[in-house]
Amino acid sequence: MVLAKSRPYWTEPRVADPPGPARRDWVLVAVLVVAATVETFARDDLAWSGASLAVTIGAAFLLPWRRVHPLLVVAIAFGTMSAVESASLLQDVEWEGLNTAIFLLVLPYALTRWASGREVGAGLLVMAVPLVLTAIAGDPVGDLVGGAAVLLLACAVGFAVRYAGELRAEEVAGLRSREREELARELHDTVAHHVSAIAVRAQAGRVVAATRPEAAAEALSVIEEEATRALEEMRSMVGTLREGDGADLRPQQGVRDLCRLEQQGGGPGPRVVVTIAGEVDELRPSVDAACFRLAQEAVTNALRHARQASEVQVRVDGADDHVRVTVVDDGRGGGAPAASTPGFGLVGMAERAKLLGGTFDAGPRPGGGWSVAATLPRRAVTT
Repeated sequence: MVLAKSRPYWTEPRVADPPGPARRDWVLVAVLVVAATVETFARDDLAWSGASLAVTIGAAFLLPWRRVHPLLVVAIAFGTMSAVESASLLQDVEWEGLNTAIFLLVLPYALTRWASGREVGAGLLVMAVPLVLTAIAGDPVGDLVGGAAVLLLACAVGFAVRYAGELRAEEVAGLRSREREELARELHDTVAHHVSAIAVRAQAGRVVAATRPEAAAEALSVIEEEATRALEEMRSMVGTLREGDGADLRPQQGVRDLCRLEQQGGGPGPRVVVTIAGEVDELRPSVDAACFRLAQEAVTNALRHARQASEVQVRVDGADDHVRVTVVDDGRGGGAPAASTPGFGLVGMAERAKLLGGTFDAGPRPGGGWSVAATLPRRAVTT
C-alpha cells in the first residue's frame, strides 16, 4: 500500500532545464569564503580549524551547481562532512565545524526543488548519515531531533516551491488550451458561414444552369470567392485544436462593437474612451473578433487593477497590411495583475495574438499606468 502510493513521487522526473551557475552564485561563494575565514581566525574553541575551514569553503564552491547536479552536490558536501565527523569519532575529538556552514541548508532545498524522485530518496539517505554519527557521538536527543527537523523543513520548502511552479505551468497550459478552443469556435462560425453560402449558390447555379448560363457562371464566381476566404481562415488556424461539439451561437463581436466597452467605465471607476482610426471594415473574421477580445480583456484588467486611474484609452488603427490594438491607462504604477509575473489574462492575450500570426506586448508605461498593444496581420498567415 505504502509503496503503491509513493510510486508517483519515486518516479518523478527531474525539473527540465534548471538554471546553471549564475553571477549571484559566485557573489554568494565569495561572501561565504570571507565569512568562513573570519570565523576561523576569530574563534579559539574550534577543533580541527583547518579541516573545518576546508570543508566549509569546499562546500561553498559547490553551490553554483546545486540546481544542475543537486544529488552530486549533496553527496559531496554531506559525504565530506560525514568523513570528517567519522574521523573525529575515531580520534575522540569533539568536532562541530563552523557556524558559517549553515548555508548547507540550501542543498536539501535544491535537492527537492530540482532533482528526480529517486535522486531525492538517495540524497535523503546521504543527509541522514551525519545525523546518525551525531547520535553515535552521544549528542543530546534534542539536538538530533532539531537537526532532523531543520533538514526536513528545508526539503519541504523545496517541494512546495517546486509544485507551486508546476501548478502555475498547468494553469497556463489550461488557459492556452481554452484560448485555442475559443479561436476554434470562432473559426467554426466563420467557416460555417462561408460553406453555407457555397451550398446555397451551388444549388441556385444548378437550377439556372440550363436556362441562364450567365447566372450559373456568377454563382461559380461567388463559390470560388467564398471557398478562398474559408480556406484562408482555416490555414490561419493550423494547429488549433478544439474539444467538444457545442458551438457558441451568440453573434461574433468585432471592432465595431468596441463602443460597448465604454459602458464598462460608466461606474465610479475610470472612464473608457474608444477610438477607431483607419480602415477596419474588411478585416478577417478571426482578426475582427480577436481585436474585440484583446481590448475587452485589457480594459477589464485596467478597471480591476489600475490604481487611481481616471481614464482607459482604447485605440484601434487599421493599416493596409495589419491592424493594431492599444489599451493604456493613466493609473499610478503598473496596472496589470502582477508587474513581475505575467497574469493569466496576459498569457491568454499573447497566445491569441501569436496564433493569428501577430505580436503582443504589455508592460508599465514610463509616465505611469499600463500599456497593452497587439498587432495582427490583416491577411491569413499560412505555414
